[in-house]
Amino acid sequence: MTILQSSIPYDPLSERPLPGIQPASMETWLHRDDAFAAQMQHRGALLRDRRADVLALDPAAEPAAQEVLDLVLHHAYPGGSGTVIRPDGQEVCIDRKHPLETLCNLVQEDICILQKRGEEHVLTGAILCFPASWRLSEKFMRPLIDIHLPVDRYDENVARRVQRLFDGIQPGRPLWRYNALWYDNAELYQPRSAQEPRHIKDPGTAPYLRSERQTLLRLPKSQSVIFSIHTYVLAAERLRKIENPA
Repeated sequence: MTILQSSIPYDPLSERPLPGIQPASMETWLHRDDAFAAQMQHRGALLRDRRADVLALDPAAEPAAQEVLDLVLHHAYPGGSGTVIRPDGQEVCIDRKHPLETLCNLVQEDICILQKRGEEHVLTGAILCFPASWRLSEKFMRPLIDIHLPVDRYDENVARRVQRLFDGIQPGRPLWRYNALWYDNAELYQPRSAQEPRHIKDPGTAPYLRSERQTLLRLPKSQSVIFSIHTYVLAAERLRKIENPA
């Protein structure tokens, strides 16, 4: 099933220098769009059928996973406790023994937990249903520089700037950035090993634009940094119509 959004709430083709960070607010931390029902159905199927590929959690990160679950409930489902009803009408049981699984069934965002280990932040947990050409298994328990090694222009200078940025993130003051990636198909689950070559698609011919709205937020109790990813996929033709309305 092809899952597409009809619009995107920012201009994904407007380039910003790396790391491209902008201030956000808790009110805009999580997004919900017209692909909610379809994306949530796909997330549920991936969790059921590919659990080991899309979920990882270090036992030491369990308190952070519980904390981010509470924060998501507060902002996306205020007053929710035992069960909540999603906007698509599905009932979700709040299983606090399995916080990442529960998060997977509550919001469109993928959630990554990064914790300071020594001098660097390390990926200690994630529910990652919609990877854009990377594998959770290769990045789990790895520091930031290792996570971003395959990314063009992510050199040691940028890595130092990003680590300083992570150190300075404050609770209640999220930051966000976006990217723009061109793909031949609209599938949201697109894992790729770092050892596999990536073929950059020509924006002029690729049929789909994939853009991730990425946010960074520090949790007040555990002091972990939450990296959340909201994935938009638009048909290139649709994007051109948005840019050049009749």
